[in-house]
Amino acid sequence: MSDSRKTILVVEDEQKLSQLLFEYLQAAGYRAHCLSRADAVMPWLAEHRADLVILDLMLPGGDGMDLCREIRRQSQVPIIMSTARVEEADRLRGLETGADDYVCKPYSLREMVARVKVILRRMEHAPPSSPNSEEALFAIDPARMSIRVNGQALDLTRVEFRLLRHLIEHPGVVFSRDALLNIMYDDYRLVSERTIDSHIKNLRRKLSLYLPEKQIIHSIYGAGYRFELE
Repeated sequence: MSDSRKTILVVEDEQKLSQLLFEYLQAAGYRAHCLSRADAVMPWLAEHRADLVILDLMLPGGDGMDLCREIRRQSQVPIIMSTARVEEADRLRGLETGADDYVCKPYSLREMVARVKVILRRMEHAPPSSPNSEEALFAIDPARMSIRVNGQALDLTRVEFRLLRHLIEHPGVVFSRDALLNIMYDDYRLVSERTIDSHIKNLRRKLSLYLPEKQIIHSIYGAGYRFELE
């Protein structure tokens, strides 16, 4: 009989915390696997499937940020960063590297499991979109977390996908930064409005590669952002 449980990869070098996470995840119905070194992660992922990764940034054997970037380059598996770094610049860097969520230590183990559940539930219940079309200006594929522009796939992080998809699906609507933070993050209190500005800047740059003469995401002074072709 096959095991249908979701697999959570915990990359954490604090042995006590790693063991507690393992126990809490197992109790919540997940299959957990723990690694303590950064250089062990990519070989493990090459041989096994993970449905979500909980990744500490301060690891022996490599830099957590570099590891997150490498995972994201090869996979769209959700990543929750875990670190004692509390500075906003670190959170921004982590999210821009490709993480889906950022949790500061010390944290509640129950809250971590709750975040895991929310992210996996979001993945499972992504609403269907219209079929892809090479002729369509924008084609959204929720299953692959992919957006194509004139048939060309944008290189997006998971958070960028979520943001751009929401804007595309609500053309002409002005969204405040707070509203977009609430859409993008499970606990947007951990990030500031600068986070949205940084993601918008990255999205504009990526969109300009395929639509150099079009303005897509508009800044509305004192209000927020609006998606509209001009």
